[in-house]
Parts: sequence; C-alpha cells; structure tokens
Amino acid sequence: MLVWILLLPLIGFLINGCSYAFIQASGMKKKISATVSGLIGTTAIVGSFIVSLILFLDLFSQVDEQREITQVLFNWIKVGPLLLDFTLRLDSLSTLFTLVITGVGSFIHIYSIGYMGHDDAPAKFFAYLNLFCFAMLALVLGASLPVMFLGWEGVGLCSYLLIGFWYADDEKAIAGKKAFIVNRIGDLGFILGMFVLYTTFGTLDFLELKVKVLALGHTLSPDMLYLITSACLLLFVGCTGKSAQIPLYVWLPDAMAGPTPVSALIHAATMVTSGIYLVTRLNFLFSLSPIALEVMAWVGALTAFFAATIAVVQTDIKKVLAYSTVSQLGYMFLGCGVAAYSAGVFHVITHAFFKALLFLSAGSVIHGMSEEQNILKMGGLKKYMPQTFFVFLIGWLAICGIPPFSGFFSKDEILWKAFSSEHGSKPLWFIAAVTAVMTAFYMTRMFILTFLGEMRSHDAHPHDSPAIMTVPLFFLAILSAVGGILGIPHMNWLDHWLSPTIPSHGYEASDSTEWVLMGLSVAGAIFGIVFSFSIYRSLKKAEELKESWSGIHRVLFNKWYVDEAYFAAIVNPFIKTSQFLWKVVDVKVVDRIVMSFGRVSSRSGEWIRTSQTGLLQVYAIVFVMSIVFTLGYIIYGLAR
Repeated sequence: MLVWILLLPLIGFLINGCSYAFIQASGMKKKISATVSGLIGTTAIVGSFIVSLILFLDLFSQVDEQREITQVLFNWIKVGPLLLDFTLRLDSLSTLFTLVITGVGSFIHIYSIGYMGHDDAPAKFFAYLNLFCFAMLALVLGASLPVMFLGWEGVGLCSYLLIGFWYADDEKAIAGKKAFIVNRIGDLGFILGMFVLYTTFGTLDFLELKVKVLALGHTLSPDMLYLITSACLLLFVGCTGKSAQIPLYVWLPDAMAGPTPVSALIHAATMVTSGIYLVTRLNFLFSLSPIALEVMAWVGALTAFFAATIAVVQTDIKKVLAYSTVSQLGYMFLGCGVAAYSAGVFHVITHAFFKALLFLSAGSVIHGMSEEQNILKMGGLKKYMPQTFFVFLIGWLAICGIPPFSGFFSKDEILWKAFSSEHGSKPLWFIAAVTAVMTAFYMTRMFILTFLGEMRSHDAHPHDSPAIMTVPLFFLAILSAVGGILGIPHMNWLDHWLSPTIPSHGYEASDSTEWVLMGLSVAGAIFGIVFSFSIYRSLKKAEELKESWSGIHRVLFNKWYVDEAYFAAIVNPFIKTSQFLWKVVDVKVVDRIVMSFGRVSSRSGEWIRTSQTGLLQVYAIVFVMSIVFTLGYIIYGLAR
C-alpha cells in the first residue's frame, strides 16, 4: 500500500491538470468549478491520509526494532559502481510527516474550495496543490538522498508555481521567481553534500549510510571528521534555503503574495520543515560533528530572534505570520542543533497545527474584509466574525506558549534542551527565551489590532466565512489545543515512538531546574501579552511610542534593509555584469567576429561569381589555358 500514499495525489494532479489543459487547448469558455476540481483534489489527498493512517497503525502494532515498511518500485540509477533503486521507506519518523502532510493538507484542500470559489482557474490551483503534496511525500518517503532530492526539487518547483499563481500581478510573479532562485542557491549545497557523502562512504541509501557511519564509532580521524563536517555543513546550506534560515530566509516573507491556502500548506505545515526532516533523518551523521551542530544551533537561535524583531512592527497580517514562521523554524533548528532532534520534530508537528490554523484564519479575515490585509485598517472583527475570532484565539494562545495549548509543550522542551544539553548553552537559551517573549508580544499585537477595539475601516463590510472554510478551522483549533499531549514531559510518547530512528540523549538539568525554566517560559509569555495589551489598547499610545522610537521602527519595518543590501551587493552587480557581457562582449565582440566571417564569405562569393560569365568562349579559353599550364608543369618536372 505504501506507493498509494504517493500515487493518489499524483492521480489528482493528472485529472485536474489534464482537464484544465484540455479546456484551455479547446478554447472552451466554461471552466471547471472550484467545487468539482476541489472535490477531485481533496479526495486524492484524503485518500492518501487514510492510507498513511492505516500504515501508521500497522507500524504501531510492531515492536520498535521492526517498525519499518520498505517498497522498491524500480531500478532507477546505474552509473558505474552507483546502483540505486527508487525505494520508499516508512518508519517511525517518516510516518509522522506523512500524517501531517496529508492530514493538515486535507483541511487546507477543503478550505481552498471556498477560498478559490471565485478564481478563474481553480482546476489548475488544485492540480498544483496535489503535485506539491506528491513531491513533499516523495521527499519524506525516499529511502535515499537522491529520491529525497527529487521531492526536494519538486516542492521547490511547486512553490514557484503556487506563489506566482496569480502571475498577472508583477509583485506575485517576482515573489515566485525570488523563491525559486533563492532555493536553487541552497540546493547547490545539498548536491555538493551528497557528492561528499558518496565519495566518502560509497552509498546514499539512508540505512546503508547509517550502518557505515555508526561502524566508525565516536573516535574519528581528523580527515574523516573534516569530511563529515563538510558534508553536514553543505547539507545545512540546503536547509537554510528550503527552511528559510539566515542568510537565505528572504524568499519566505515575499512568498505571502500567493493565495492564503498556499501560505498555510507550503510555508507553515510542510515545505519549510523539509530542512528539519533532513537533519533529523541524518541525525547519526550530524551528531558526530560538534561544529555542524553548533553552527546549526546558533543560526537557528539568531534567525528566531532576528525574524521576531521584524514581525514586531509589520502591518500586513500575512507578513506578521510569515516572519513568525521564520522565527519558529529557527526554534526547530535550535532544537536539532543541541541534538534534541525529537524536540525539533515535536515543534514541527505542533507548529503545523497552530500555524496552519493562523494562516487560514488570516485568510478568513482577508476574505471577510474584501481582500484587505493591513491590520491597522481592521479592528473590532470579534463582533462581525465570531467563528474566526474563536479559532484565531486558540491559535494565538498556542503560539504564545500558554499552557495547556500545544505550542507551550514543544517550545518549552526546546528551551529546556537548549539550557541542559551538552551541546546547548546559557546564551542560546537566553536568546530563545527573549524571542519567546517577543513572539507573545507581536502575536498579541496582531490579535488586538485585528479583533478587538473598534472597526477602523468604514469601507469594509466584514462577515464570517462560509462553513466550507470555517469547519476545517475548528478541527485545526482542536489539534492546536490538545496536540501537546504527544510530548508531555516525563510522559513523552513521541520520544519513545522515535527511539528506533533517533537515539535519546542525556541531559544534565534536574527536575527542579526544568520546573523553574517552565515557569520562566510561562511568565515570559504572560509578560509579552500584558505588555502588548498595555501599548495597543490605545492606538494613540502606540503611535506615540512609534514616534519616540522612529529610527528603530524604520529599520525594523524595512526588515533591517537586508533585501536592499543583497540587491546592492549581489543582484545589482550581477545585472550590470550580465548587461556588460551582453551589450559589450556579446554584441560588440562576439557578434562582430561572427559577422566578419559572414562578410568575408559573402565578398569571396561575390568575387568568385564575377568569373562566372556564362560565355562558352571564355570557358573554352580558361579550359585551354588550364591544359597548357598543366602540361607545362609536367614537362618542367620531367626536364628537372
């Protein structure tokens, strides 16, 4: 049954995609409705979820050591000593990701039926959604790095297609291109990392690689440690692209230009967690490289803090959530960087629940506000959109880290492991703790400006979304509320479930320290919420604060001018170099050389053509003269 997890979304893509292509090619004016195409796409992903659930239950019934299902589909690559099959493998780690991808993906597909109801090409949209799910499932089910890379590139392509879905708008088309190009930069690191691993170990299959790496033991030669560290850092470069970490995070905030369901599916629940999955899958390799772990932990912590500072002042509701996603991904990498891989996976799962809920709730707000996205023009929506308000409230409490909501447990575990792990440190914990306070602050700010107070726009006529959009929100709200049960401290089912894939690591902190850190985490979240309420209960007070800190506000609002710096240091020189190569080297040098050969050929032909008079007398004279010359040459030769 394993292959059907992949095939069902692929079939949905083919049906919707071919139907759309046929209608476009035939010139028919009637389009496939969002209801029909949505049912096709939703049925495909729900079917994939059902198969994933059945196989999860099958794994659940097995003992830990045998918790694995493998299926070889066909022989794929045969180049010299490299023999690689296209193999799928489901184990305790990948089954969690398949359930999240197909489960949360199903809710997003259902929501999209209502959200895309008035779009001109819903069949194309659902085809892209299904193709994305197929690629993401291939990424997590691949039994080797090349199969994973196939899915890795597939989700990159689909993100380009979905972000730029409304490509007639230049802003959206540019955002799609930006995501595609930035991800290609990271993917180069992934490819080079694969090369290093293959030349070092002679295999790219995860199980074979794990056996060979573990056979080395913990005492490594300097050369082997150098190769492993190089491979890990190169692979992590790929992760910084796909999972939006410093320095390649810049594509994700702009990706909010796509339809809101795209933001929820790609940039909250699935694609951006690819880097976490890769690191966790190769935990046996990364654990041998303290340098790679330290780099990952610091990049994660700094990304979390850096993105949070930007989110504090953003006014676009989706941009706030976008920078929040970048920040939360930083938490996940911090967890993996201190060798708390299961904590990183735990936050992937809870984040998928509450961030998908928040994005879809934001989409409901935008839908009800006639496509308005500026939170400064909202306010008072609690009265007009009670259902959206209620589910957003659950998501807000979850991401702020208020117990017993899911975000509290996963974030608290990462903070604890950053403090107590042998790979962690007090500065890492401090940065993450301050970021948690900032998260509670800016999410409360968005909550207040959107739902509380008085309506600040007189042009909008807000209303709650239809049931096809709100029902999935209630299911996600339930998961956001109770999802933390998977990793309750000292009753951690998730750690036990992942133990065949991720070995447990010892931590030095005592139970009392854990309780103190937990209390500080909750106190920090409450402080962030209260402080935000004290400022934004009056917009006049917020404006006064903005004026008094205008310089810092300008820097943060302009995202630390990172995009401008990249444009000045990389993009502009690249464009100018390209223009020089085109206008000078290509046009004035290469083209002139080529045209010179053409002119020589043309003039030579014209000169030769003058000898072709068409008069028999001339030809006869030339013929006789040629014979005389030839005979003279022969006689001269014989005489010598």
